[in-house]
Amino acid sequence: MEINISVSAPVVSVKPVVLSAPGRGEDLQVRVSAPAVGSELPIIVFSHGFGWSLDGYGPLADYWAAHGFVVIQPTHLDSRTLNLAPEDPRTPRIWRFRVEDLKRILDQLDLIEASVPGLSGRLDRSRIAAAGHSWGGQTVSMLLGARVLDNNGEPGEDMSDSRIKAGVLLATTGKGGADLSPFAAEHFPFMNPSFAEMSTPTLVVAGDHDQSRLSTRGPDWFTDPYFLSPGRKSLLTLFGAEHSLGGISGYSVAETTDESPERVGLIQRLTLAYLRNALDLEDSSWPAARAALEESVIPLGRIESK
Repeated sequence: MEINISVSAPVVSVKPVVLSAPGRGEDLQVRVSAPAVGSELPIIVFSHGFGWSLDGYGPLADYWAAHGFVVIQPTHLDSRTLNLAPEDPRTPRIWRFRVEDLKRILDQLDLIEASVPGLSGRLDRSRIAAAGHSWGGQTVSMLLGARVLDNNGEPGEDMSDSRIKAGVLLATTGKGGADLSPFAAEHFPFMNPSFAEMSTPTLVVAGDHDQSRLSTRGPDWFTDPYFLSPGRKSLLTLFGAEHSLGGISGYSVAETTDESPERVGLIQRLTLAYLRNALDLEDSSWPAARAALEESVIPLGRIESK
């Protein structure tokens, strides 16, 4: 499938940029990747999946940065690099710390900008997107308007952020309640979202072979953020994809069960086209990308929108 994409630029990547985080127990470390040239650069804040860190997801971060975005990746408290003990008092609240990590990045863009040589004055703060994979997807969904339901089924705190103009949710878990496995219900009570208020424009990416031990349902569980939310949404369903979506979390990752460079390449191109459209950078690449996917002789997936 051919999708016309702008020529890639050299990328500058700086890590760690350290942000003060009182009450978190650890300062927040982030990685910043940016094109070496260009101005008025839009921003993507990326939330990693469970156990990962600012060093993960190179196939996405590198690609987005090479095509005009400043990509900011935090290391959340669940990262294996921090080795937080299960009995740590912060553990039950990690899902909240994750959301706060992303908000802290938005609050400290001045420091982040000043910490990367040559980046000063080049950010477009009116065009900010958030993206996340797996648990990172749930984290990002909170900024887009999703809420966690309490034990009575009532929506909890609104943690949405109007600075986020668009989202990309990659292999993001669906409804909780009866749809959770007994293991997930016991260990992850926060995994009980309501998408009823998630109105920010979003691309949901799901694999049709993504079978999770966290749910009693099949791969359709990962499409809930699309079907159960209002507003402008698109759903990219990837044929044959499992939870790693072909290997987006790294270039050589042992936990990838469905390795497919072609699938990763498709995600790179389609997410870029979607974000450029959703952030009003241009309006032609996303319709062209959709048409190219539909016209593929052997399509790797399908797109639907509402």
